[in-house]
Amino acid sequence: MLEIIKQPWHWLAGGIIIGLTVPALLLLGNKKFGISSSLRHICAMCLPANIPFFKYDWKKEVWNLFFVVGVVIGGFIASNYLQNSNSIVIAQKTQTTLSAYGITDFTKLMPEDIFNWSNLFTLKGFVFFIIGGFLVGFGTRYAGGCTSGHSIMGLSNLQLPSLIATISFMVGGFICANIILPLIFKLF
Repeated sequence: MLEIIKQPWHWLAGGIIIGLTVPALLLLGNKKFGISSSLRHICAMCLPANIPFFKYDWKKEVWNLFFVVGVVIGGFIASNYLQNSNSIVIAQKTQTTLSAYGITDFTKLMPEDIFNWSNLFTLKGFVFFIIGGFLVGFGTRYAGGCTSGHSIMGLSNLQLPSLIATISFMVGGFICANIILPLIFKLF
């Protein structure tokens, strides 16, 4: 069984599992799903401040905190114990494009040319991790949720704000991947 789990799965399997999440949550009476809301629950749980945004019954949403813990534990287990022994396969055209940006390590899921501790203390690392992290957090709060909340749950509930947010996520992703990131790699 472990060898079956370690093999690459077709993308359709993940799509079906994600698709089944929506009716399961609706059957359980939950209409909100997403990772970003868990930060609000943690703050409401840990901060006894009199801030109106954190004054609600966070215990009703405790399942979301278990979900986030499960994501972290699942990621740890998958990356340490369930990795396929074959190296990661990346299309030659993608490798050529990334090599032009100075990314040459294709042995891991996250290239160490970018994701390493020494890079964190460089100007490029500051832009990627600090400014990028701030923009992701700000965008999530400004949009009223994250990609999983809007794109999976919000679209399934036919919410117009989720459609607008999902379109904005996609357009922003295309602009960032094709214009902003190449520019950052050229500058730094």
